[in-house]
Amino acid sequence: MTQASVIGVPHGAPLDKNKRNWIVATCAVGGIGVAAVAVPLVSSMQPSEKAKAAGAAVEVDISRVLPGEKLTVEWRGMPVWIVKRTPEQLATLPNNDDLLADPKSKRKLPDWTPEYARNEHRSIKPEVLVVLGICPHLGCSPSDKFNPGAQPSLPDDWDGGWLCPCHGSTFDLAGRVYKNKPSPDNLQVPPHQYLSDTRLLIGDDKKA
Repeated sequence: MTQASVIGVPHGAPLDKNKRNWIVATCAVGGIGVAAVAVPLVSSMQPSEKAKAAGAAVEVDISRVLPGEKLTVEWRGMPVWIVKRTPEQLATLPNNDDLLADPKSKRKLPDWTPEYARNEHRSIKPEVLVVLGICPHLGCSPSDKFNPGAQPSLPDDWDGGWLCPCHGSTFDLAGRVYKNKPSPDNLQVPPHQYLSDTRLLIGDDKKA
C-alpha cells in the first residue's frame, strides 16, 4: 500500500511515521469491532441449547419402525419411546386390567395421560405407543422386557412390557404399572400428534 492510498493523506505528501502507526492501529481495531458484532448476530440466529431444553417439539419419522420394535428419541432432555406393537401384543392388553394399579389412566395430574390416550392401548393409533422412558418412582429408565413368559424378576405369565431394575416396578405394553409396585403411576404419555401416517410430532398436540 502506498502513502497516497491511506485515507486522509494528500497524494505525494510525506506521511508522518507516528500518524501512520495510529491509522493502522485504528483500522485494525475497527475491523475487530465489526467482527465482534457479526459473530453474536450469527450465533443469535441459531437455536440455543437453552431453547432446545425448554421443550421445542421434535418431528419423528416412524416409517422404518417395524412391528415389535422400539424407537427412542429425545425431547426436553428425556427419552421418548415409540413402540409399534404387534396384533398379538395388543391382544394381551385387556387381560392385564385386574392386575394393574390404574388400568384407565385416571391417576396423577390431569395431563399425565392426555385425553386422546385414555383408552386400553393408551395411544392415538392402537399399534403405536408413545411414552416417556422414565419410571415415575425415582426417575430410573425401565428395561425392555417384550418377550412373554417366565423370566428373572418377572411372573410366569408375563405378557411383555418393562421392568424397572432399580426398584422392581413393572409396566405392561401400554406403559401401565402393575399393582403393589413402587411406581405411583403409569409411564407418562407426552403430548404428541400425527403430521401424517408416518410422521409424529412430539411435544405438541394442539391438533390432536
